[in-house]
Amino acid sequence: GDTSVLAGLYGPAEAKGSKELPDRAALEVLLRPKVGLPGVLERSREQLLRQTCEAVVLGVLHPRTAITLVLQVLSDAGSLLSCCLNAACMALLDAGLPLAALFCGVTCALRPDGSILLDPTARQEQVSPGLL
Repeated sequence: GDTSVLAGLYGPAEAKGSKELPDRAALEVLLRPKVGLPGVLERSREQLLRQTCEAVVLGVLHPRTAITLVLQVLSDAGSLLSCCLNAACMALLDAGLPLAALFCGVTCALRPDGSILLDPTARQEQVSPGLL
């Protein structure tokens, strides 16, 4: 689709204060909307993205460090969470961080007739009775 997200990954670097974890790297994910300040939806997506990344990053190889992943939404034409997941995975790979596995995101929308639509637009997401 036409959704695009810019990803920047910083670290592993020395963790500051309370963010330091003695046994692994602390991973922080920041999702920045196209305009305005992050809201509840962005915070919820940040948590999902962080949990997904923490599941694959071998943070035990970098104890007492911090890794920050910043995702900036450039355009949202639908399937934003999938685009963020894919951008996050590519940023982790590009940074050369040790990973246990790769991941990807795909959005599926249920059409009113019961069929499934891959990579729906924002309008198709709005009228869909269900999203995966």
